Amino acid sequence: MLVVIAGAVTYVLAALTLDPRSNYVNRNPPPSPAEITATLDAYNLNPDTPVVSRFLRWAGDVLTGDLGRTVAGEEVTEEFGRRALTSTRLLLLATVVGSVGGVLLGSWNAVRHERWTDRVATLLSFAVLATPVFVTAVALQLWARNLNEAIGSTVFEYTGEYSPGATGTWDRLLSRAQHLVLPSIALVAFQAALFGLYQRNTMLDVLHSDFVRTARAKGLPRRTALLRHGLRVAVLPLLPLLAYNAVLMFTGTAFVEKIFGWHGMGEWLVDSVLTDDVNVVAAVGLFTAALVLVAGLLADVLHVVLDPRSRAS
Repeated sequence: MLVVIAGAVTYVLAALTLDPRSNYVNRNPPPSPAEITATLDAYNLNPDTPVVSRFLRWAGDVLTGDLGRTVAGEEVTEEFGRRALTSTRLLLLATVVGSVGGVLLGSWNAVRHERWTDRVATLLSFAVLATPVFVTAVALQLWARNLNEAIGSTVFEYTGEYSPGATGTWDRLLSRAQHLVLPSIALVAFQAALFGLYQRNTMLDVLHSDFVRTARAKGLPRRTALLRHGLRVAVLPLLPLLAYNAVLMFTGTAFVEKIFGWHGMGEWLVDSVLTDDVNVVAAVGLFTAALVLVAGLLADVLHVVLDPRSRAS
């Protein structure tokens, strides 16, 4: 039901505020008004058609797996698949490294509470969170360009997903890996800082809990007690944030994708708003609503896996 409501609201708002007609009026030479109207009608984008009629037609097509046409006449479903795959390649490594790294960093800082390493790591985490992600991305681009010029060789690629001139399987894999490094760093830094601060606070609450003291009293070494018992409990409050972050990053990385030239879901959403592409905005909104449900289910599953009390109940 949530997906249906979110999809309906997104489509209606997009249809009421966006005017796809401007994409055709500004062409050179401009098509006739009759041709523009016919094209808009064919793509279900005509703003003169009642919103309810357009929505019902769009919803009926969605039920058959057809997300409509873009203002350029391309099938939204095909482009959707390409964009989702691109975002997956970008986010998979960054999300795993950022999440795991943040949890480990926060736990380590909690164990070393009030020491200089904890203070420095906490200060750096706040600095990363206070820096807009697009500033971090641009700074990484400038650093990579200057480093490449200083070395006289291309070590880091900072535009696009791969080099078109790469031939052979290994060359293409190497090219994709080079292009993946910098945007991944931009995403990992933010996630590790965010999760590190959350995990530090939850771990501090666990360090002096009764079950950790009981484990120590039974002869378990401090490290074993913290890793086997403390970390598992401390990460539980973080699970919803980890899950929702993992799936919502698909549409939340627009700045990183735009700056580094990755044609993923975030960039697609921004471009579709700028071009008044109603069907694309509606498709991305529907996709985001579905991701929210997936995130909630993922958080519940992880909670059951890590918390024996949930399995017992």
